[in-house]
Amino acid sequence: MSTRRTLTRSVQALVLASALFASAGAAAVPTATITAPATAAPDIPVAKVQAHLAELQAIADTHGNRAHGTPGFKASVDYLQGLLDAAGYTTTVQEFAFLGETGYNLVAEWPAGSTGQVLMLGSHLDGVTAGPGINDNGSGSAALLEVALTIAEQDLRPVKKLRFAWWGAEELGLVGSRYYVDSLSAEEKAAIVGYLNFDMIGSPNAGYFGYSPDGQPDGSAELQRPLNDYFAALGVPTEDIDIGGRSDHAAFAAAGIPTAGMFTGAEGRKTAAQAEKWGGIAGEAFDSCYHRSCDDLDNINTEALERNADAIAHAIWTHAMR
Repeated sequence: MSTRRTLTRSVQALVLASALFASAGAAAVPTATITAPATAAPDIPVAKVQAHLAELQAIADTHGNRAHGTPGFKASVDYLQGLLDAAGYTTTVQEFAFLGETGYNLVAEWPAGSTGQVLMLGSHLDGVTAGPGINDNGSGSAALLEVALTIAEQDLRPVKKLRFAWWGAEELGLVGSRYYVDSLSAEEKAAIVGYLNFDMIGSPNAGYFGYSPDGQPDGSAELQRPLNDYFAALGVPTEDIDIGGRSDHAAFAAAGIPTAGMFTGAEGRKTAAQAEKWGGIAGEAFDSCYHRSCDDLDNINTEALERNADAIAHAIWTHAMR
């Protein structure tokens, strides 16, 4: 267990406070950028996230992969839906057709909160045909699942409605998320106050990239801020990244909905400066198994996965409880 995970909530609060009130000469986050949660977010047990990843690996082992149109993808949907139904979520499986195959989006809504203000979080559940897709994107899917289950365990009563989604056919052109957004009425789109996306959050040679608000809908910087603040409180600097249309936030941004998210890197190579501040190996890919058969359980940086799962919880407790 790392030092970070042994911090109590009161000590975590002190860490945030130190960032708020650090002297002007210190390398601290300016007071104006800190967004504190209304109540402290819980720690998300990384062992439980890893257990979900092990289930996704087992599904891929049984069916060959977890790609669109395969039994492995449908089994992945069924696994998540079973847990979410048992936890008290209202789940919907949205079907769509692509390349002659049936695709699925899994949407889960927590019963509390205002339907007029929906905070939405998502990740793609499909992988490529080459392998089990554990970092891409079992990592985001499993972390989001465990955060959702923690909300149920705590019987959270947020002000905003919480809606989680696991998308199909992302690897084939963001098909599932685009289908979902296109299916919404103007009123339903207007009710979504923001969409947070988590795609590859356990890369072995991890970086800590926050989605850049530049060129994104108004409100995106505010939506991103608690994610960046969480890492700042750990002493882990983040870098803005513009991932354009490479993940499922794109359909929401095109609809004028604020977007945010985290990413630990794919085929790009870590620079010396990034290795200096984040650790890892300069000159090597953030994920050398990106879209390859070796993207399995051994292809996960547990520390990065843990940090990102906790950051997701921090963002929800910040945005949804007020």
